[in-house]
Amino acid sequence: MPAAPEAPPAPKPVLAPARPLSPHLQIYRPQLTSVLSITHRATGVALAVGTLLLAWWLIAAATGPEAYAEVQAVLASWIGRLLLIGWTIALFYHLCNGIRHLAWDVGWGFEIARGRLTGWIAIGASLLLTLAIWACVFVRGGAA
Repeated sequence: MPAAPEAPPAPKPVLAPARPLSPHLQIYRPQLTSVLSITHRATGVALAVGTLLLAWWLIAAATGPEAYAEVQAVLASWIGRLLLIGWTIALFYHLCNGIRHLAWDVGWGFEIARGRLTGWIAIGASLLLTLAIWACVFVRGGAA
Protein backbone atom coordinates (compact mmCIF):
# COMPACT_ATOMS: atom_id res chain seq x y z
CA MET A 1 0.00 0.00 0.00
CA PRO A 2 1.42 3.40 -0.94
CA ALA A 3 2.17 5.94 1.82
CA ALA A 4 -0.15 8.92 2.24
CA PRO A 5 1.19 12.15 0.77
CA GLU A 6 2.60 14.63 3.28
CA ALA A 7 0.79 17.89 3.86
CA PRO A 8 2.50 21.02 2.52
CA PRO A 9 4.20 23.20 5.17
CA ALA A 10 2.02 25.92 6.74
CA PRO A 11 2.67 29.44 5.46
CA LYS A 12 4.62 31.73 7.76
CA PRO A 13 2.50 34.46 9.39
CA VAL A 14 3.04 38.01 8.24
CA LEU A 15 4.02 40.12 11.24
CA ALA A 16 2.71 43.65 11.53
CA PRO A 17 5.19 46.41 12.31
CA ALA A 18 5.59 47.26 16.01
CA ARG A 19 3.24 50.20 16.50
CA PRO A 20 0.24 51.05 18.66
CA LEU A 21 -3.01 49.40 17.66
CA SER A 22 -4.95 52.63 18.00
CA PRO A 23 -4.22 56.27 18.85
CA HIS A 24 -3.91 57.00 22.55
CA LEU A 25 -3.15 59.85 24.93
CA GLN A 26 0.60 59.61 24.39
CA ILE A 27 0.10 60.52 20.74
CA TYR A 28 -2.74 63.03 20.81
CA ARG A 29 -2.79 66.21 22.84
CA PRO A 30 -6.09 66.70 24.72
CA GLN A 31 -8.41 69.12 22.97
CA LEU A 32 -11.46 70.91 24.31
CA THR A 33 -13.92 68.57 22.62
CA SER A 34 -12.19 65.43 23.90
CA VAL A 35 -11.98 66.79 27.45
CA LEU A 36 -15.66 67.80 27.32
CA SER A 37 -16.62 64.36 26.05
CA ILE A 38 -14.79 62.63 28.90
CA THR A 39 -16.29 65.12 31.37
CA HIS A 40 -19.77 64.41 29.98
CA ARG A 41 -19.31 60.73 30.74
CA ALA A 42 -17.90 61.43 34.20
CA THR A 43 -20.81 63.73 35.07
CA GLY A 44 -23.20 60.98 33.98
CA VAL A 45 -21.56 58.66 36.51
CA ALA A 46 -21.62 61.42 39.15
CA LEU A 47 -25.33 61.95 38.55
CA ALA A 48 -26.00 58.25 39.00
CA VAL A 49 -24.08 58.22 42.29
CA GLY A 50 -25.73 61.48 43.39
CA THR A 51 -29.13 59.96 42.75
CA LEU A 52 -28.37 57.54 45.58
CA LEU A 53 -28.05 60.58 47.85
CA LEU A 54 -31.42 61.81 46.61
CA ALA A 55 -32.96 58.39 47.23
CA TRP A 56 -31.56 58.37 50.77
CA TRP A 57 -33.12 61.79 51.40
CA LEU A 58 -36.52 60.69 50.01
CA ILE A 59 -36.52 57.45 51.99
CA ALA A 60 -35.63 59.37 55.15
CA ALA A 61 -38.47 61.83 54.50
CA ALA A 62 -40.90 58.94 54.14
CA THR A 63 -39.53 57.11 57.18
CA GLY A 64 -40.10 59.80 59.77
CA PRO A 65 -38.85 62.99 61.38
CA GLU A 66 -35.84 61.41 63.12
CA ALA A 67 -34.44 59.85 59.95
CA TYR A 68 -35.16 63.02 57.99
CA ALA A 69 -33.37 65.18 60.58
CA GLU A 70 -30.35 62.86 60.41
CA VAL A 71 -30.09 63.16 56.63
CA GLN A 72 -30.66 66.91 56.78
CA ALA A 73 -27.82 67.22 59.29
CA VAL A 74 -25.47 65.37 56.94
CA LEU A 75 -26.53 67.47 53.93
CA ALA A 76 -26.20 70.72 55.91
CA SER A 77 -22.60 69.90 56.88
CA TRP A 78 -19.77 71.30 54.80
CA ILE A 79 -19.14 67.94 53.13
CA GLY A 80 -22.86 67.57 52.39
CA ARG A 81 -23.01 71.02 50.85
CA LEU A 82 -19.91 70.28 48.80
CA LEU A 83 -21.52 67.07 47.50
CA LEU A 84 -24.74 68.91 46.65
CA ILE A 85 -22.91 71.71 44.86
CA GLY A 86 -20.85 69.16 42.92
CA TRP A 87 -24.02 67.25 42.02
CA THR A 88 -25.62 70.50 40.83
CA ILE A 89 -22.60 71.34 38.65
CA ALA A 90 -22.69 67.81 37.20
CA LEU A 91 -26.43 68.10 36.55
CA PHE A 92 -26.21 71.40 34.70
CA TYR A 93 -23.05 70.48 32.79
CA HIS A 94 -24.59 67.20 31.66
CA LEU A 95 -27.76 69.05 30.64
CA CYS A 96 -25.96 71.79 28.68
CA ASN A 97 -23.53 69.41 27.00
CA GLY A 98 -26.41 67.05 26.24
CA ILE A 99 -28.15 69.87 24.37
CA ARG A 100 -24.90 70.37 22.47
CA HIS A 101 -24.90 66.68 21.55
CA LEU A 102 -28.50 66.95 20.35
CA ALA A 103 -27.41 69.75 18.02
CA TRP A 104 -24.70 67.44 16.69
CA ASP A 105 -27.31 64.73 16.15
CA VAL A 106 -29.12 66.98 13.68
CA GLY A 107 -25.85 67.88 11.95
CA TRP A 108 -25.26 71.34 13.43
CA GLY A 109 -22.01 72.46 15.05
CA PHE A 110 -19.39 70.14 13.58
CA GLU A 111 -17.15 72.98 12.43
CA ILE A 112 -14.05 73.34 14.61
CA ALA A 113 -14.71 76.95 15.62
CA ARG A 114 -18.37 76.27 16.38
CA GLY A 115 -17.47 73.13 18.34
CA ARG A 116 -15.10 75.13 20.54
CA LEU A 117 -17.65 77.93 20.96
CA THR A 118 -20.47 75.60 21.95
CA GLY A 119 -18.12 73.81 24.34
CA TRP A 120 -17.30 77.04 26.15
CA ILE A 121 -20.99 77.98 26.12
CA ALA A 122 -21.85 74.65 27.77
CA ILE A 123 -19.21 75.24 30.46
CA GLY A 124 -20.31 78.85 31.06
CA ALA A 125 -24.02 78.05 31.08
CA SER A 126 -23.55 75.18 33.54
CA LEU A 127 -21.56 77.41 35.91
CA LEU A 128 -24.08 80.26 35.63
CA LEU A 129 -27.03 77.93 36.23
CA THR A 130 -25.27 76.42 39.25
CA LEU A 131 -24.51 79.86 40.69
CA ALA A 132 -28.10 80.98 40.10
CA ILE A 133 -29.58 77.96 41.87
CA TRP A 134 -27.25 78.18 44.85
CA ALA A 135 -27.73 81.94 45.10
CA CYS A 136 -31.47 81.29 45.41
CA VAL A 137 -30.83 78.63 48.04
CA PHE A 138 -28.63 80.91 50.15
CA VAL A 139 -30.90 83.97 49.74
CA ARG A 140 -33.88 81.94 50.95
CA GLY A 141 -31.81 80.55 53.83
CA GLY A 142 -32.24 76.97 52.64
CA ALA A 143 -28.63 75.99 53.16
CA ALA A 144 -28.37 77.30 56.72
